[in-house]
Amino acid sequence: MSRTATPLPAVEVTGVVPSRALRVLAWLSFAAEVIIIGTGGAVRLTGSGLGCTEWPLCTPESLVPLPEQGLHGIIEFGNRTMTGVVGILALAVLLLTLHAVAGLPLVKRALWGAAVGVVAAVVAYTVSAPFGLPAFGFASGALLLAVVIAAIDSLRRTPRRRDLAALAWVTLAGVMAQAVVGGLAVVSDLNPFVVGFHYTASLLLACVTAAYLVRMRSVTGPRVRVVPAWFAVLTHVSGVALAATIFFGVLTTGSGPHSGDADIVRDGFDATVLAHVHAWPGYILAALVVVLTVAAWVLRLEPRRWLLVLVAAIAVQVAVGVWQARTGLPEILVGIHMVLAALSAAVYTVLVLRLKRPAAARDTVPS
Repeated sequence: MSRTATPLPAVEVTGVVPSRALRVLAWLSFAAEVIIIGTGGAVRLTGSGLGCTEWPLCTPESLVPLPEQGLHGIIEFGNRTMTGVVGILALAVLLLTLHAVAGLPLVKRALWGAAVGVVAAVVAYTVSAPFGLPAFGFASGALLLAVVIAAIDSLRRTPRRRDLAALAWVTLAGVMAQAVVGGLAVVSDLNPFVVGFHYTASLLLACVTAAYLVRMRSVTGPRVRVVPAWFAVLTHVSGVALAATIFFGVLTTGSGPHSGDADIVRDGFDATVLAHVHAWPGYILAALVVVLTVAAWVLRLEPRRWLLVLVAAIAVQVAVGVWQARTGLPEILVGIHMVLAALSAAVYTVLVLRLKRPAAARDTVPS
């Protein structure tokens, strides 16, 4: 009888097979993280940053925008509503992940942790409100602290696929922290550094959810590099160039004309100078990625297809950046530029994860 090599079934290697619901919700979570960058950009680029003057209420008297807030209030409240959608998706992914890796007991423990967090938030609000302190801020901080504690407890009790559980917890905690930072942006009258951090954190959450999608389809265990060492080093150098490009891009936007509200004038860095500084690491990044792509296809390396995706994203990003700079920074192009930066970072995250593969993926068993 012939004995041919057959790949191990995923369940034998990982012990975890993501359900269809988990796969769908994980993709929706990633999509929502990208969409909220677009809605956040719309808030800023339409001058709706203070469309809701309070947080978490829209006005001192109302949770939702009133007619006098007009379109600006609707746009700002729409972005806040999107935050709720992102949070619900992150929570759903977390609970399904915990159920997949450890069963119902860990899900119940996480829900009990959430209940304790809600109680802590109520207590923090009740104690701080009479003294005129930012009660909602204290309540949000207490809830976030409870989530962090619950995450640490959960990860200690997770018997397998701790990587998936950790990514799911980071996403949920990050979304909650993002809501707090968004509130700080409002109460600080759209401080450019707070707004810039708000965008950067959203971009990082897009990368985390992209990493979850990759790891969800991978087996667990030791990982081995599938590219030459020099290729891996050059890829990480490209990551530094990407980070520098995004950093200076955030500073450039923060110093430009789109402050988020017509009554707020930026008078910090020189946006014209920063635009050139932002372009330098961008061109270096483009050159490095082209070198990596050519090398990957010549050597037939595993991540070569993702490099093509990254080349396409960066090429469009560069074109949009040059176009917007030469046409006076029209709002639509700035918004596209912001979203493309997040997508480029997410694709780069996938690329880095493709530099290695689980050693177990090479194992075979006789049929």
